[in-house]
Amino acid sequence: MREQDVQRKIIKYLESLPNSWVVKTISTNKRGTPDILACVNGRFVAIEVKAKGKLSTVSKLQQYQIDTINSSGGFAIAVDNLEDVKKFLLQE
Repeated sequence: MREQDVQRKIIKYLESLPNSWVVKTISTNKRGTPDILACVNGRFVAIEVKAKGKLSTVSKLQQYQIDTINSSGGFAIAVDNLEDVKKFLLQE
């Protein structure tokens, strides 16, 4: 499955949740910003999306941004499927 297809599924799911705000980043002034930014039930969530089987392609800069968001009290993850997003949101 292509990265764009995974992104669409994740965005559709997040938008279906009550109390959610979701945006797909196109271009930002901060390199490595995750593909999807959201606020779900008052929690900041950032998701870096990769094509199925391509999680190993997360760059050092992307991982740095994920780690920085997590250490700042947000919730960030890299995924290649919707199910991992659902599990991630349930455990937080």
